[in-house]
Parts: sequence; C-alpha cells; structure tokens
Amino acid sequence: MASDQQLTIPPGRSMPRHIAIIMDGNNRWAKARHLPGLAGHKAGVDSVRAVIECCAEQGVEALTLFAFSSENWKRPALEVKGLMQLFMRALSHEVRKLHRHGIRLRVIGDLTRFGPDLQAKIREAEALTAGNTGLALNIAANYGGRWDITQAARQLAERCLAGELKPDEITEEMLNAHTALADLPPPDLCIRTGGEQRISNFLIWQMAYTEFYFTDCFWPEFDKVEMLAAIQSFLTRERRFGRTSEQLEADKPC
Repeated sequence: MASDQQLTIPPGRSMPRHIAIIMDGNNRWAKARHLPGLAGHKAGVDSVRAVIECCAEQGVEALTLFAFSSENWKRPALEVKGLMQLFMRALSHEVRKLHRHGIRLRVIGDLTRFGPDLQAKIREAEALTAGNTGLALNIAANYGGRWDITQAARQLAERCLAGELKPDEITEEMLNAHTALADLPPPDLCIRTGGEQRISNFLIWQMAYTEFYFTDCFWPEFDKVEMLAAIQSFLTRERRFGRTSEQLEADKPC
C-alpha cells in the first residue's frame, strides 16, 4: 500500500473507533543490526509518532499502546533502567506537541512502582492534556490485563464490604466501570508486530470481540504504510458479535 493511498471502506463497514497495539520486536530489530537492545526501543519512538499521526488523520477516537508490561520488570536491569529513562525523555519532549494537536494522554497501569520523578511527570502530562478532545492516547505502562481485572474486582469487593452493594448485584457493566479504560469503547482492532501471535496479558477484559492483526514487521519498521495496511485488513472483516451473517444482512437499512 503506497503511503499516499486512501483507505477503501466497503459498504456496511466502518473505521475502527479504538485501536490497540502490542509494540513488539525492538530487541530483535536491534540484534539483527548488532546494536544494543535499547537502540531498538529508541528507534521505536519514531513508529509511535507515525501511528499517532495516522490515527489522528484517519479520525480514530482512541489508541492504546502497550509500552511496558507488568512482566517486563524481569528483563535485564540495565534495559529496564534505559526504558524508564526513555519514558521520562519522551514525556518531557513529546507531550507539548501532543497537546498542540489536541491529543489527550493517559497512562494506565500500576504506576506506584515507578520512581517519584516519573510519576510526577506522568501526572503533569495528563493534567496538561486532560481537556483535549482529539485522539485519546493511552500508554499502558506496568500494565497487565489480570491486574486490571483484579483491581476492578477489589473495588467492587470494597463496596460490598461497605454495604453499598450485594455480591449477587454485581454485573459485567459494574466490573467494566472500574477497569482502566472504562470511559472508552473496547478496542475494535489489536495489532501485534514482531511475528508473535499472542496478546501477552494485554487488555484481556476489553478485547472479548476485538479483531486481531499480526505482522512479522518489527516495531521500529512499523510506519504509516503498515498502519494503513492493518486498518484496511480490519475493514474487510465482517464483525458479527455472536450473530449470523444472515442476521446482519437482514438488519441493514433498505
């Protein structure tokens, strides 16, 4: 797909409102070039810029990027330290640009494990962009889908203990209201780069009916062309949500 090619939206299909991306392959990209792993993460920042710009241009409402999982603390200490420094640098240099373009930034995950300076920088970035009405950009950092469900269940349990709620009154909607992205539609499309085909504990509550797109492209190589290809693939799919194709056809306006 050429970089200037427009998306083709078939009849009855619509653009994804919310796209989630598992940004994988930074280390392998660097290794193939005989570079340290952190070089791959630094190169991946350009891909982050590209997909943000693409989503904003295409009118996507929300973009959620899996930047650092709760399992990533197991990586070599030097790499983790470098990732934290890169995160701090990105917040310092990119947020005002996001703000100028009306993008609202939010960081989801258990932020208590981050250092006080990084936590303060996150709060500052979120406060600066909180009133923006453009693309909702969510960065998942020290995030895990099981953590998300657990903290939501804990909040409901506290309400039960306080006498505000009975266990048999708990609904899916109530639990969803306490998850990290409760105010956004669930992801329509999840993209994973780097050739792996798993969700790695990412948004496992929210992605019950998400369409998946897997590519061998390493994250530092993922640009607007690749992003448009992923969206075009999504636009070819029939989303039935438990119904049959015949039911969908019958529901179409005459």
